[in-house]
Amino acid sequence: MERRDFLKKSAAAGAALITQPQQVLGQLHDPNPKYRPVVISSANGLAATARAMELIQSGSDALDACIAGVNIVEDDPEDITVGLGGLPNEDGVVELDSCVMHGPTCRGAGVASLQNIKNPSKVAKVIMERTDHVLLVGQGALKFARMHGFEEMNLLTDRSRNEWLKWKENLSKEDDWLPPHTMEDKDIGDLLRGYARTYGTINCNGLDKDGNLSGVTTTSGLFFKIPGRVGDSPILGAGLFVDNAVGAAGSTGRGEANLLNCSSVMIVEYMRQGKSPEQACLLACQRIVDHTKEARLLNDDKKPKFDVKFYAINKRGDFGGAAIWSGMKFALNTGEPASVLKEGAYLFKRN
Repeated sequence: MERRDFLKKSAAAGAALITQPQQVLGQLHDPNPKYRPVVISSANGLAATARAMELIQSGSDALDACIAGVNIVEDDPEDITVGLGGLPNEDGVVELDSCVMHGPTCRGAGVASLQNIKNPSKVAKVIMERTDHVLLVGQGALKFARMHGFEEMNLLTDRSRNEWLKWKENLSKEDDWLPPHTMEDKDIGDLLRGYARTYGTINCNGLDKDGNLSGVTTTSGLFFKIPGRVGDSPILGAGLFVDNAVGAAGSTGRGEANLLNCSSVMIVEYMRQGKSPEQACLLACQRIVDHTKEARLLNDDKKPKFDVKFYAINKRGDFGGAAIWSGMKFALNTGEPASVLKEGAYLFKRN
């Protein structure tokens, strides 16, 4: 769906909501519902959604299932965006963020700037279950994880270390860090063209057989970030939000944009108003576009240079995803043995 089609359909949906609000909202509150389990995730979650659905089909709670799903990615040293092997901050230290939210109990918690623990999603769940707090960070979070038996380990793999060194060596031609070079090379150490600082995250949301919703988001954050930087992934309402009566939503991409716009909670509220998951995700994208004013973040045509992607499901098991820019995909499992990749909607088409 392109932006002009989205705006037309949103206007029509809004008119329907005004004239028949009870009819639209009532669809989310059927007194005799029949729930269709579904798991949705960012594109790196094919294995995660398959594992989560397997557990849901066997009777597991949606939160336990989604956490078990993202643990596959957190444990994979080849995925340099999450958990073990995640790309480090500018000092070469891996700092992980995560949050969880449990629909049936209306509880949630997050952990940020966590070092030495490869499964921050598990730590966030223990914070939710064993403390009166919603967010622990840094050394306090590490001490808490250690107290609860989480194993410490060096999260920096050879692959992620080499990527970090490559970035350091090519950051500037004026500093003292040098990449491999010959005696004849000039202007070495200049920032590599096309070597973008990117974000990596996995969000996973599930609806179980009892009609309960839950979700989890986990990340190593912005590559080579300032130490202590926290994005949206551990923040409830920004990187993840769940309302068991309505739906669940999460995000990947530029965390700062989601923090400024409380995107995930807005998606759930749009769904509460009767919007489909896809429409709600597109509205969150448009909200970010409308609120992005700084020239450094905009292209010449005043569109954001960055991207943000959203994933959502509602109480009925409807699903959808959308991004600011085209090319977005999401992983989905509705009960089949294998998960599939689906195309997401977008506001703007890439050239």
